[in-house]
Amino acid sequence: MAKLSPSQGRFLQEPNYAVVAALREDGSPHQTIVWVDWDGDHVLLNLNTWRAKLQHMENDGRVSVLVVDRDDPYRWIGIEGMVVETTEEGAAEHIVKQAGVYLGRDSYDFKPGEQRILVRIAPERVEPYKVD
Repeated sequence: MAKLSPSQGRFLQEPNYAVVAALREDGSPHQTIVWVDWDGDHVLLNLNTWRAKLQHMENDGRVSVLVVDRDDPYRWIGIEGMVVETTEEGAAEHIVKQAGVYLGRDSYDFKPGEQRILVRIAPERVEPYKVD
């Protein structure tokens, strides 16, 4: 498993958006914009169950995550890795925390019947650009 530096980990905890790429069954990439987080070891994504990306990640755990600085698009970090866990445990609380980071509020507007899944990704390759 590749390690992120402390400043790279903090970069993932800032309100910077990420593009996550998962692989469809035919091997073609599926990309979407997501909120991103870091737990000290893993890249964290918080997804709902009805989006295609979760199913793609469960079928093939190889993913890439490109996090771009919200103020400087020429400062970024690319991470390739494997999904090591998908869990409901702690996912609802985590999305509320993420709403604080990205929206500046201490609540998240859950849709009726919405179920959140916390995805942990183990980094295998880290490619930073202007992120120490």
